[in-house]
Amino acid sequence: MLKFGSLHLQSNLFLSPLAGYTNLPFRLTIRELGGLDLATTDLVNARSLLERNPRAFKLIETNDRDSPLAVQLFGSVPEEMRDASLFLQDRGVASIDINMGCPVRKVCRVGGGSAMMTEVGATANLVRLMVDALRIPVTAKMRLGWDEANLTAPDLARALEDAGIAAIFIHGRTREQGFEGKVSLTGIQTVVSAVSTVPVVGNGDVTTPEAAGVMIDRTGCQGVSIGRGAFYNPWIFSHTRAFLDSGALESEPSFPERVRVMRRHLDYMIEIFGESRACLMFRKIAPWYAKRFGPAKLFNRKVVRLESRQQFDELLAEYGKWREVFLDEDGELQPRYRPAAMTPDFADQPESAVRKAIPVPRGPVERW
Repeated sequence: MLKFGSLHLQSNLFLSPLAGYTNLPFRLTIRELGGLDLATTDLVNARSLLERNPRAFKLIETNDRDSPLAVQLFGSVPEEMRDASLFLQDRGVASIDINMGCPVRKVCRVGGGSAMMTEVGATANLVRLMVDALRIPVTAKMRLGWDEANLTAPDLARALEDAGIAAIFIHGRTREQGFEGKVSLTGIQTVVSAVSTVPVVGNGDVTTPEAAGVMIDRTGCQGVSIGRGAFYNPWIFSHTRAFLDSGALESEPSFPERVRVMRRHLDYMIEIFGESRACLMFRKIAPWYAKRFGPAKLFNRKVVRLESRQQFDELLAEYGKWREVFLDEDGELQPRYRPAAMTPDFADQPESAVRKAIPVPRGPVERW
């Protein structure tokens, strides 16, 4: 149990926004697997919402199975952020998350994202304006600072606590790092220590249930937010919840179960975006599922040309037969073809291993 102001949550595990990926179909797919309560939309421009931009409205699309839901806003004009939040509150959103961590130039140059960490006073005033106007909680997602010489997260966290922020999500890298280098657990811990009443949620390189446990144990954070790790392993929330509760690791999903969930994801994409658009978008999503299939050369070569649901079914049938040569007599992958397991501890997990298995997704906002 965790509280963000008046919002009572059933899990301390969160899905991090990944632009172009953590849309409604993916959120629904993850929710069905368990372990996740509050999920957050892709980052949305506050001004675009106020201008009723159709693309912005698509980013906040939801339904009654996608609850509780937070919308992540970016922008630097206090009145626009407040008014967009009031609009979202009226639509039934459970929480507003302010993006203070996006390192992308086009977000920072308008004063949003990581640029908000360089103006602590102005950012705190913006948050106070929003908090005073809303009934629902306001949270913030930030990084450690602009660069190693400007690690402003602890000071900003204290200022946000005074302004009434309900929770802080902290990615353990600076804006300058992007996704390079290792996450600093020490940096996350300094943010935890900087506040006295606000829950702090850690983020960055959580690729296994054990890594989530390490982050909580070493930093004292009250929860963990997972982004790329959820695409590498959609079961990570249910497996992590079980691990944190019992200390036991769940067994890996079977190949048929992975295919079932992948199909489910595509079905949601088609339902929400239409078949043609969904298949085009799924070309960059399906290879993430295939990372845990074992040999997947044939699948990956053909799925990037996906055009229809029927074609997808035909590809899976063809791939299933092709894959049989790599199986043992029990129908399991032969040991030498099994995907390598991620190292559970940050200290022993080289950056190259993480980036090879879980690269930064390419989407509308690069390097998010």
